[in-house]
Amino acid sequence: MEFFHKAKAVRMRNIHEKYLMAEEDVESVTQERNGSDKRARWTVEPVRGSFEAIRLKSCYGSYLTASNERFLLGATGRKVVLSKLSGIDSSAEWEPVREGSKVKLKTRHGHFLRGNGGLPPWRDSVTHDSRRSSDSFLWDVDVVETTSLALVPVAIPPLHRRQSSPPMSRTSSEKSEQEGGTVVAGAKGRD
Repeated sequence: MEFFHKAKAVRMRNIHEKYLMAEEDVESVTQERNGSDKRARWTVEPVRGSFEAIRLKSCYGSYLTASNERFLLGATGRKVVLSKLSGIDSSAEWEPVREGSKVKLKTRHGHFLRGNGGLPPWRDSVTHDSRRSSDSFLWDVDVVETTSLALVPVAIPPLHRRQSSPPMSRTSSEKSEQEGGTVVAGAKGRD
């Protein structure tokens, strides 16, 4: 997605005019109004082997992760947390989906990152959910730092054996030398 192709670092702002924030406990994700805080900066990492999926790395070195833990008992949303990656973990992979000038971030299971509003405990919380009609899923992407390289993985074609050209034809003198005969210089064309 073009929002992230040349982005090295981004800030994500939702409909409530709050930024996605990594908390100092290095586990929680919230939203706050201060977009200049270092905790609002997310490093964009492409997922190897995918043209669309990205990972968002916090200033603490942990990744934005869609957990399976419920946010509140009886509610549909699940917690979004920070986690260290150990091996291949698709719960930290997000697929950007463009919607007008904004973006939705979709998990591998079809849930979307949501910045919640309303009264506590919902206020300033961040969850992921499968409902698709809410504006709470929409995010503005502010590119904070760009890279000169595109993040789209480059597909390297398989190496093919080059067909070698047929051997060059040999001159009559080379053929004679190879067969053991010698040709005397200037002897060609004489009787």
